[in-house]
Amino acid sequence: MEIMVIKYSKDKFMDLLLLGDEQEDMIRKYLDRGYLFALYDTDLKTVVVVTEEKEGVYEIKNIATYEKYRKKGYATNMIKYII
Repeated sequence: MEIMVIKYSKDKFMDLLLLGDEQEDMIRKYLDRGYLFALYDTDLKTVVVVTEEKEGVYEIKNIATYEKYRKKGYATNMIKYII
């Protein structure tokens, strides 16, 4: 399992992000100012977007796992990594 910080081409994760938030226009608003993390286990499993709302205060705006990989601990591992 590997978690990567995605700095560029964040839009290529939109299909997965739309599972966590169905409004693409809202995703674009926080995606530009947020940190995008992607969890890979052979292939992409889970993504999360975290924003800094004020100094030292972070918020998870979106977390999503492809349906076929749910209930396997990927989101839990992502949350642990983020914390």
